Amino acid sequence: MVAIRTYGSNAVDWEERVDLDRLRRDRLARLKAALDSSELGALLTFDFSNIRYMTATHIGTWAMDKLIRFALLVRGGEPIVWDFGSAARHHQLYNPWLDYSRANADARSGARAGLSTLRGAFHPEAGMHEDLARKVAEELREHGVADAPVGVDMIEMPVLTALQAEGIDVVDGQQVFLEARRIKTPDEITLLSQACGMVDAAYEELYTYLRPGVRENECVGLVSKVLYDLGSEYVEGVNAISGERCSPHPHVYSDRLVRPGDPAFFDILHSHLGYRTCYYRTFAVGSASRAQRDAYKRCREYIDQAIALVKPGTTTADVVSLWPRAEEFGFPDEMAAFALQYGHGVGLSIWEKPIFSRLVSLDHPETLEEGMVFALETYWPAGDGWSAARIEEEVVVTADGCEVITRFPAEELLVAGRKYWTAGGELDTLRDTQSHLNTPDGRGGK
Repeated sequence: MVAIRTYGSNAVDWEERVDLDRLRRDRLARLKAALDSSELGALLTFDFSNIRYMTATHIGTWAMDKLIRFALLVRGGEPIVWDFGSAARHHQLYNPWLDYSRANADARSGARAGLSTLRGAFHPEAGMHEDLARKVAEELREHGVADAPVGVDMIEMPVLTALQAEGIDVVDGQQVFLEARRIKTPDEITLLSQACGMVDAAYEELYTYLRPGVRENECVGLVSKVLYDLGSEYVEGVNAISGERCSPHPHVYSDRLVRPGDPAFFDILHSHLGYRTCYYRTFAVGSASRAQRDAYKRCREYIDQAIALVKPGTTTADVVSLWPRAEEFGFPDEMAAFALQYGHGVGLSIWEKPIFSRLVSLDHPETLEEGMVFALETYWPAGDGWSAARIEEEVVVTADGCEVITRFPAEELLVAGRKYWTAGGELDTLRDTQSHLNTPDGRGGK
């Protein structure tokens, strides 16, 4: 029975859907609890996902790689975000949850103008790094935590040295952020499920479109359009891999022309209100060889075995112990095969806790808990030496098991682009009519 509801994406007065105010409150409460459980006096973030989790602000994906924004949460205090130019003014006007004067007449706004170094583009003598450090140090002193360590997720070297010059003990804060984000709130789970539903639709269009003669990059364009038309905030990436590019997996699309008998697998990553997807599907184009079908079946078996094991109390070590060793599918060690038999948390970014990999999980297991959302993905190279299968499912850990939220059919290998003109001039569905493709290697070989 499906427990996770699928709502419309608009707000309505006649049905309780995603409660965005509750989402903001719950995320901040989790982050404050994680901070209180640590030895840190404050958390300082430059990472867009952590800034959004802490402050519920967003200025677009164009700035994600520029490290221009930063936000601070002091133990016992409220979030402050220093933002890019007029974005700070926009927050003051439209983000009332950052207006702390409502509760305290002496409180300042939690949204302020501020900049980092633009990844070094500012002249070093302009002192932007020093100005940033002064702003942070001032808040730490005001809240009486200037002598406590400050956890930071990522940082530029000039900013680090400027903070240290202010007497601030800068330490790694990533684990505190990730601990807070590890368990998803009900609203986060709904948004993650809605994001997957949008990818369901993209795969439906892609399956209809995929046929010999299209290029990988055209498939990427089609998927991106479907997602943006459905309201996606950001198409982070679309892996489109076909033919002999499938083994080894290059993790990037090209302009390759898809041909009859090709395998083709795709990974669709996008953001719905900040919440990501990571969602692989594999197709055969025109026909599927015996080698391709066998590879898909084995890939499916590995992921099904893993999903069947997921429930509270299971560990990541329990799951990865079901998966093959790297040497069993053509790699010298687990580092070389990393992310092929893999699992990872999904939330405001695509790789969060917990991580599933034979590289680390057997020696450093993590226990699964209700409310975790993660993707499990498997890979298997075909016996023909050039084909491969790739499948990924996102699951939500429930009280007594899990629920899969990636719903485009993947129980069996789907064949796309099956309609061809016969010699008699009739449109026929391709089954076993192209006997030269129905061979073990899919290319007419023996």
